[in-house]
Amino acid sequence: MGVCSPLFVLLILLTNFNSFVQSDPNDESCLTHLSQSLKDPTNSLQNWTKPNFANPCSGFNSYLSGATCNNGRIYKLTLTKFSLQGTISPFISNCTNLQTLDLSSNSLTGPIPADLQYLVNLAVLNLSSNKLDGEIPAQVALCAYLNVIDFHQNFLTGQIPQELGLLVRLSAFDVSNNKLSGAIPVSLGNRSGNLPRFNGSSFQGNKDLFGYPLPPLKSKSLSVLAIVGIGLGSGFASLVLSFTGVCIWLKITEQKMGLEQEGKVSQLMPDY
Repeated sequence: MGVCSPLFVLLILLTNFNSFVQSDPNDESCLTHLSQSLKDPTNSLQNWTKPNFANPCSGFNSYLSGATCNNGRIYKLTLTKFSLQGTISPFISNCTNLQTLDLSSNSLTGPIPADLQYLVNLAVLNLSSNKLDGEIPAQVALCAYLNVIDFHQNFLTGQIPQELGLLVRLSAFDVSNNKLSGAIPVSLGNRSGNLPRFNGSSFQGNKDLFGYPLPPLKSKSLSVLAIVGIGLGSGFASLVLSFTGVCIWLKITEQKMGLEQEGKVSQLMPDY
């Protein structure tokens, strides 16, 4: 009996393993609100149902499409190319163990939630190829472990927050093909020391964005040659107009003088 007791206890532990790895209530709230904010026209998230949110993990596996677990917690959400619509719920910040958030290549709209700042373990943030708008929240810089920020191909506006340049672990950064404006922060465009540097492709496709490493803006003022050409052209045109005017004036004067002379001659002629 004494020998069997430890085995029996072990069997009980294995049988009830799931009870020890139940998801954090915050994860449940995160997934519930995220599923409510998303629209799934292709039914890619068909198993994202409330019963599965209560216990989405079994070790490193997950019952949810696009989710990966670690010790009973959601630590990866990779929902790329799921044809998802809707918005990104700010309650996603409740998935406090999240290290990768990849919602790229969907049709998501609305702003990037500033609440992402609470994902303090986040290393990869990929929201590219969506229809997100609004400004890039400076609070994202509070995710100190970020290695990747990819927001390319959206409708983001405003300036790039200078605070993002403080992310010393940042090795990949892409905000190309948006509607960003203003100067590229030096802390991102011209990084010093051993910090990874980003080339022009990370910033291109933003009409009103300028600064290194983008090429200099083409001057909208006229070039010297154009000014000289216009000057010469206008001078020549003025000369022609002036010459024409003089000719017309001389012609009119000549005709007038002719009429006057004719009048004087007629006055001198005797009457018969």
